[in-house]
Amino acid sequence: MLRFLGVISLAMAAKAQCPDYIDYSNVPHGPFSGGEYNLSYMRPDPACRTFNSSIVEQTVDRVSQGIADPDLRRLFTNAYPNTLDTAIAWHGYANDSDEELTFIITGDINAMWLRDSANQMQSYLPLLTASQAFDSLASLYRGVINLQARYILTDRYCNSFQPPVESGISPSPNPSASEDTVRPNYTNSSVFECKYELDSLAAFLEVSTNYYNATQDASFFKNYQWVDAVKSVLQVADEMMVPTYQPNGNVSELAYSFTRLTTRATETTANDGLGNPFNNGTGLIRSFFRPSDDSTIFQGFIPANMMFASYLKSASDIMYAIGDQDDLAGQMCDLSENLRTSISKHGIVHTSNHGDIYAYEVDGYMSQNIMDDANIPSLLSAPFIGYLDRDDEVYQNTRSLILSADNPYFMRGPVINAIGGPHQGPGYAWPMASIIRIFTTDDEAEITQQLQQIVSSTDGLGLIHESINTFNESDWTRQWFSWANGLFGQMILDLEDRKPEILGQSFQNSTS
Repeated sequence: MLRFLGVISLAMAAKAQCPDYIDYSNVPHGPFSGGEYNLSYMRPDPACRTFNSSIVEQTVDRVSQGIADPDLRRLFTNAYPNTLDTAIAWHGYANDSDEELTFIITGDINAMWLRDSANQMQSYLPLLTASQAFDSLASLYRGVINLQARYILTDRYCNSFQPPVESGISPSPNPSASEDTVRPNYTNSSVFECKYELDSLAAFLEVSTNYYNATQDASFFKNYQWVDAVKSVLQVADEMMVPTYQPNGNVSELAYSFTRLTTRATETTANDGLGNPFNNGTGLIRSFFRPSDDSTIFQGFIPANMMFASYLKSASDIMYAIGDQDDLAGQMCDLSENLRTSISKHGIVHTSNHGDIYAYEVDGYMSQNIMDDANIPSLLSAPFIGYLDRDDEVYQNTRSLILSADNPYFMRGPVINAIGGPHQGPGYAWPMASIIRIFTTDDEAEITQQLQQIVSSTDGLGLIHESINTFNESDWTRQWFSWANGLFGQMILDLEDRKPEILGQSFQNSTS
């Protein structure tokens, strides 16, 4: 159909004999940056890019001109457009409808995560304006929101999904999930993986809020399945506040359970899929998994509850704006406020070295997990997700702890110092955490240090890796991680706005 003209799907790119970006991104390409790290040029040929946006190209050109350091400039040029260059696997319409749909892969995994796709689009939020054009960023946003709503209504507990049937892209098998036992059951034809993560549902509210705040397009949310998807999200919240034990001692039958045949403890859950006992006296919402896709130890996962509370409240503004949904909007506001109260009551704990801090996880009994993980939402990201102000005293105490050796997953070494997590294990720091560290501070020395470490640790490839061995920059994971790349570019735009002088610095001294 002619309405798809100008939008290049992965299938179309393959027909044009474009290289597979999994391979392309693992090999250096010229022209090189010419700086100390001589970073590779990693953008595909324009004919092979999966979506072309003039405003993004103009922004890349404009911002690049203000970056003095050649390696930082090249890293920004490669990273910021990476989602549009490589990950818009399909953008089209629902069958027999004008409903826009956008299928975004994470990068090297051919599936769409609710969390990743929301954050991949957030990279371009500073450039988002109202537009009905099919080749606009606004159309991409609407397509993501519509497809996420469809996914949630398909299976509200799942986190990762297959291409829509309209795309003509075949579903991908997931060998890791082949031995999963999940309740409720799902089919691999529509679901790629079914790990219940509270933050995935919060991400749907996030991308919705971001689109609405930028465009004020309330009418869009009336048209398709958004309201029903929000109701489904609230149903999950209600079902996941059920305690492990009923007042009479009976064990509750939860709406969801998960086990996997695996050699990794973080890939499955305790107690035959129920997880460790959880006490509903907290008023928190359970999360079986973290945003790293690792299982929680204690299901009162504080960062996801923070994120859910933050975007539940902002999404209620949309519900009020569309009309005839005041009761539902009121429920959203009430739950958001109750979650904030519960987080303050049960999520704040006292430590001898750092004072009152936020725990990473709690169980509602007396157990607390004091740590942080690199993936967003994290405790470090609490201001970034709009939960609190970066000057909040408890947040600053928490920040002091999690950016120190008192956090068991704060990785240190000569290459990079940053938070990691059990997903890749001890010794591997995540640049994503360094980027969020920059977002959440005004300390110019700290920002400069973090930028230096990021620029110097790409192993010459000029892309943001998932994780890096803190003692060996050539030992890293995932050369194609679209979200992390976009987040880096988003951070550079943020610095251009609030700390432009930093972009005029040199990062050529690797010992600084």
